[in-house]
Amino acid sequence: MESEEELLHRIALSLLPNVGPVIARALYSHCGSAVSVFKERKALLAKIPGVGPKRIQNAFHVSVLERAEKELAFVKKHKLQVLFYTDDGYPNRLQQCADAPCLMYFKGNANLNQGRFVAIVGTRSSTTNGEEVTKKLVEELQGFDVTMVSGLAYGIDICAHEASLQFGIPTIGVTAHGMDRIYPQLHRTVAGKMLSHGGILTEYPSQTPPDRENFPSRNRIVAGMCDAVVVVEASAKGGALITADLAQGYDREVFAFPGRVSDEFSKGCNEYIRDNKAALITCAHDLIWLMGWSDEKKKEQVIKQTQLFFELNEDENRVVDVLKEKGECGIDVISSATALPFSKLANTLLQLELKNAIKLKAGKRYSL
Repeated sequence: MESEEELLHRIALSLLPNVGPVIARALYSHCGSAVSVFKERKALLAKIPGVGPKRIQNAFHVSVLERAEKELAFVKKHKLQVLFYTDDGYPNRLQQCADAPCLMYFKGNANLNQGRFVAIVGTRSSTTNGEEVTKKLVEELQGFDVTMVSGLAYGIDICAHEASLQFGIPTIGVTAHGMDRIYPQLHRTVAGKMLSHGGILTEYPSQTPPDRENFPSRNRIVAGMCDAVVVVEASAKGGALITADLAQGYDREVFAFPGRVSDEFSKGCNEYIRDNKAALITCAHDLIWLMGWSDEKKKEQVIKQTQLFFELNEDENRVVDVLKEKGECGIDVISSATALPFSKLANTLLQLELKNAIKLKAGKRYSL
């Protein structure tokens, strides 16, 4: 567990002006800790590829640490979890995305790395039919170890959260603002119930309002932390399609419900299906079948016996041990756990694939 000093500096690292998640991760990787980033000379930091002197010239101002101290006090007061991208509790699916937040705040009881994660997104101006389709989809996903993810917005989002609560499925709301508020305020009661049946997740510190530009950024978290994204209703241009586009970029599976060609909020779904950007589904059974989740017993039958059949070297055994312990995970997680350089790890993974000891899955994730 990291020290309070390291936690403070991790928060500060995420608050640096003009330093996005990619550069923040580069700084951390180069220095080995957040504390070291702030102690390193600016001239040396500027030489890190992609950083440069202009970016860090005014970044490390004393006010950043002062702001981080206030945020740490807020975290303690409200008992929030701070998830840094190297932490075991950080969503490992999201961890593989190059632009994933280096730090997020979470409140709830869900395990963000356990089971299957499905995002349900759609228009804020949902129709009665769209809401019925959403509820039916959620109901039929009971028993498949699914956690439902959406954005707590009006329309399809809140319908998905409410249906998840109704049918006992954990649900995560990803917000575009800090943890000191819920937007829209009308959804505060639902959000409160979600804390004991899932949780609320955000990359934004307290006092961050739900500004317009935050929502597309929020959508990348929804897309990145899930195995599949389902679009229920969407106009030709809308936030739901931004999430779907991001999901495609992350090699996630994208599904859409078709609608009548004359319906405004079916145009986005119909066009996505037409352009082969999304697979057409009409019910949960379609999703379950296409994702290979059709038989829960099949999952229980998986027997991992690689050491009985293969001669593995030391590095290969280290990778296998990580996959035995953590289950399906991405190359960043494996690299961190094995301490193998990426070049060496890539070759080791290739050799294990050739031996049929491991398999590469969607989203560039590996499993035994």
